[in-house]
Amino acid sequence: MQLAISLRILGLLLTLFSSAQLVPLVVAVVAEDETVPGFLTAFAITLSSGLLLWLTLSGAQRELRIRDGFLITSLFWTVLGLFGALPFALTGSLDVSPVDAVFESVSGLTTTGATVLVGLDDLPTSLLLYRQLLQWLGGIGIIVVAVAILPMLGIGGMQLYRAETPGPSKDSKLTPRIAETAKALFIIYLALTITCGLAYFAAGMTPFDALCHALSTVAIGGFSTHDASMGYFDSNPIYLICTLFMLVSAISFGMHYSAWSRRTLSHYRQDSETRFFGSAMLVCGTATIAYLIASGTLEVEDGIVHGLFQAVSITTTTGFATHDFAAWPGFLPMMLIMFSFMGGCVGSTGGGIKAMRLMLIYKQGIRELKQLVHPHAVIPLKVGNRRVEATVVSAVWSFFAVYTFVFIVLMLVLMATGLDFLTAFSAMAATLNNLGPGLGAVSANYADIGDFAKGVLCLAMLLGRLEIFTLLVLFTPMFWRQ
Repeated sequence: MQLAISLRILGLLLTLFSSAQLVPLVVAVVAEDETVPGFLTAFAITLSSGLLLWLTLSGAQRELRIRDGFLITSLFWTVLGLFGALPFALTGSLDVSPVDAVFESVSGLTTTGATVLVGLDDLPTSLLLYRQLLQWLGGIGIIVVAVAILPMLGIGGMQLYRAETPGPSKDSKLTPRIAETAKALFIIYLALTITCGLAYFAAGMTPFDALCHALSTVAIGGFSTHDASMGYFDSNPIYLICTLFMLVSAISFGMHYSAWSRRTLSHYRQDSETRFFGSAMLVCGTATIAYLIASGTLEVEDGIVHGLFQAVSITTTTGFATHDFAAWPGFLPMMLIMFSFMGGCVGSTGGGIKAMRLMLIYKQGIRELKQLVHPHAVIPLKVGNRRVEATVVSAVWSFFAVYTFVFIVLMLVLMATGLDFLTAFSAMAATLNNLGPGLGAVSANYADIGDFAKGVLCLAMLLGRLEIFTLLVLFTPMFWRQ
């Protein structure tokens, strides 16, 4: 373990992150609002802390190893959540506790979208923009972006990239050099954000709202500048635009890179994971729309638009709302929460277990049923035309088992704090899946639950963002052995 090198890289990444506080600081200065002292202090603390680590340990120049990548990734997201909370904690008019400030910061960076803030419509534009920037940076993964810079400084970036994306991936390295991969992903991400913002503006949003909601839409984040979320705009064209970009952002960015480089869309329908994801979305959307109309909850047009929007928003773990889906009748609220466990595709900004893993579990189940009928047959497990190795299937089942175990344990801890079962279950699903809105006492926001429960949910958000193993591996004795 090369702790000095890890801390040095952490200093560099903190220095880069300070720019996220500089942008709203400039906005606050121009608007002459009361957030200037908070942002200025936060920027100074973050920048000076990053530079102190970087310069003090500048002599550490060795090549990174995979264990260093896991440590830096976990440390960075944890430390970043603390430093990202400074503008919230130092803005007196917000009147939030340190725990609430950290909760809001971690929720933004992990693209969860759960909030403890109320009265968003009256908040200064600088704070609103800062919340959206946190989600946008979290969506692309600040570490993935940073690996484009690290090679220029003589620091290998592949270890960081592997630690950031530990799941099964078809396109874990899109270009021969990891720096080029990071740049390609960033360009696609930026292009989608700009296109989304322009579409929102054309549909009637103000420039500020269009920018802010584009940042959180492509990030699959769910933060809004209004308490009513997307429902504030009361516009079917805006809802449909948002639905489209949520779907696009939930598909692997490796697929988008291939579509852009090859100038063809055919590989989307050829990709097994994308087809599985699309099928799941079709089932969820159809069931939601049909029940809303059949139950008389909404008229046909509204049922189609709002049903499709909420099905996509919850399943992709974005968390935007046009209606209070928690108040919808029958099985719909719980069904939508259950679909959020899938989330998006591997390599997307979505949360959850990921469509690829669930697809492999489904195919393995079908294979086992066939094996019962033909016990002596050799039935390989395939994705597309490629055989899936047993080690991959084992890793998927291991992830699913650990994910379920973590979910149950943390949910029981939440119930021990006094939360009822529905609230605890949905809050854990909403945070571990990086979804945001839940049911029961957390259907609107998380302001009324206790500080300890919020701390548990912060841990769940980090575990979900880092896909469980990246963080849990730090707690194994073998990780720290030389």
